Amino acid sequence: MPVRDCRVIAVEGTQAAGKTTLVHALTAHLREQGTNVTCTGEPARSSPFMEEIVLHGKGNFDLPAEIDLLGQQLSIPLRTARNHQMLITDKTPMNVIALARLVLDGSEPGTGAVLAAAESLCRAWMPMAYDAIVYCRDRYDQKAGGDRMREKVLAIQDEADEAIFEACRAVNVPLLEMPTGLSVAERVQWTVARVGEMGLTAV
Repeated sequence: MPVRDCRVIAVEGTQAAGKTTLVHALTAHLREQGTNVTCTGEPARSSPFMEEIVLHGKGNFDLPAEIDLLGQQLSIPLRTARNHQMLITDKTPMNVIALARLVLDGSEPGTGAVLAAAESLCRAWMPMAYDAIVYCRDRYDQKAGGDRMREKVLAIQDEADEAIFEACRAVNVPLLEMPTGLSVAERVQWTVARVGEMGLTAV
């Protein structure tokens, strides 16, 4: 079910799975083929909460920071999809929920209830908003390029992969598991072929 006539394809996976690189490469390829397509960035990279926590070392992950991320993950794709034929998103709302369950203390008053309510919202919304999820299984060096945004989650890459995959599998959206070891160009071709088979693009 397209969002206001825009097909939405999400790229998912754990930290340093090559998601953002694929999002931009796929968007560029589809544009070259004449598709009216755009993409979204990763909300955590523009979050003032995450900047304080990760880059400036002020506090730890907390519920307000995660709710801010969830809000962005819900609203940014909606706004970006306007006037486009296709949208490629960096992550899904379920990514936020999965990681929040790993980094937050569920015994804190209200935290468990808020996360449960947020998960229910995402499970109901995602089948209406996303046409497919491409899941990346590769694990690249999380410290490559000096990317400090991953510093506080370096130790949970494997745990996050399992949690995110199960969260994505739990929603009623087609889940396309990408083979590992592909080059960026091969990843693009694989994705285009799979979504094409689903009738989501004419390319």
